[in-house]
Amino acid sequence: MAVKINNIGACVFDAYGTLFDVAAAAAQCRDALGGNADRLTAIWRTKQLEYTWLRSLMGEYVEFWKITGDGLDYAMAALDIKDAKLRKRLMDIYMRLDAYPEVKSVLKTLKKAGIKTAILSNGSPKMLAAAVKNAGIGKLLDDVISIHPLRIYKPHPRVYQLAVKELKVKAGRICFMSSNAWDAAGAANFGFRVVWVNRFGQPKELLPGKPEHEVKTLKALPPLLGL
Repeated sequence: MAVKINNIGACVFDAYGTLFDVAAAAAQCRDALGGNADRLTAIWRTKQLEYTWLRSLMGEYVEFWKITGDGLDYAMAALDIKDAKLRKRLMDIYMRLDAYPEVKSVLKTLKKAGIKTAILSNGSPKMLAAAVKNAGIGKLLDDVISIHPLRIYKPHPRVYQLAVKELKVKAGRICFMSSNAWDAAGAANFGFRVVWVNRFGQPKELLPGKPEHEVKTLKALPPLLGL
């Protein structure tokens, strides 16, 4: 098997959209949302990300849980949905999002090969702990790293440096996976070896930093590493 990414000491994963399905909350509430489920997911996710970037630029940090709620409030207002119980239900589900089906097996393969595994996420520590527990992958991770101590969001270079510091692995020996094209670009620009997990068929971003590989799911990761 040809190894396309060699000399890797750690595999680091973005969380939301990469390991955990950000569409799961609205999908589980289709009984209440009906035809608005997919539209709500799209608006919610877009505003959630926009608020991380805008707050970082404004120097007005709040935890990702607050941003997630603000993004949902915007989405519900945009769709003229006024339902406090539904909002609570959606937020409760977001705290324990489903993992994509291949996640656990891929992490097991990496651990068996002796490669460090970690999450590097915008998520607050409480959110990440809940998602990891719900997915049953805690024992398969060496670290779960939140941006919270830095009080700034991706794609700031300091966020990616946090993984280098915590894992004690040089940037060039870290393979980073994200489903977000902008995150993949930011990580590549920082110096990580990047695999863009393009789950949603996004176009390439016109930004500094180019991922080395593009795949549809994480199933393709072990072969890239020769596993």
